[in-house]
Amino acid sequence: MKSWKIEAAIIAVGLLIMGFFIKSGLDSFSNKDRVVSVKGLAEMEVPANKVVWPLVYKEVGNDLVDLYNKIKENNTAIIAFLKEKGIEEKSISVSAPTIVDKQADRYDNSIVQYRYNVTEVITVTSEKVDLIRELITEQSELLKQGIAIVAGDWDHSVTYEFTKLNEVKPQMIEEATKNARQSAEKFAKDSGSKLGKIKDANQGQFSIENRDTYTPHIKHIRVVTTINYSLEN
Repeated sequence: MKSWKIEAAIIAVGLLIMGFFIKSGLDSFSNKDRVVSVKGLAEMEVPANKVVWPLVYKEVGNDLVDLYNKIKENNTAIIAFLKEKGIEEKSISVSAPTIVDKQADRYDNSIVQYRYNVTEVITVTSEKVDLIRELITEQSELLKQGIAIVAGDWDHSVTYEFTKLNEVKPQMIEEATKNARQSAEKFAKDSGSKLGKIKDANQGQFSIENRDTYTPHIKHIRVVTTINYSLEN
């Protein structure tokens, strides 16, 4: 009578191997959707490295030629003041004056002393932020020459910028990713799991804002990354 011991042993080993792979497949299937999504925050404060400073003044009068000569004289004085204080000519731009003719307004029949109201803007764009901040406090020196710089004009306010975001991006992304991983590891530990690989990630949007109303020359940079990790048993 033929013995089936060898065949039975082979079948048993085959079933054992097949069972192992089935179990591994089921484990993989059950774990494939186990994901934890975490966010990582990174923040940084940096000084602005660029400033745009509009110097605005106004003149009134009834003779356009006289006003033109006065504006030309004022512009020369302002530019001389800026150069004397260390501002390069390439950083200074002079806009065309804006003229309002009071008599040209058909809806305004009031009697005015001066027909023309002229606004002139000289803009300084520079990376010498500290120097400009000093000059803003010294612009009253122009009063000695009869030039009154208008303050508090919302259309021509001083603006500070930070233009070196690409230099700090890698450091901030690294910090945000590290913070996200710490959160993910804590979640995995609390849930009795192990943290797996990153499934996908979103760098997030960088934002640059003034630190506060009183220090616009200090910028607050912020980024939030979103990372999805797989969880393993």
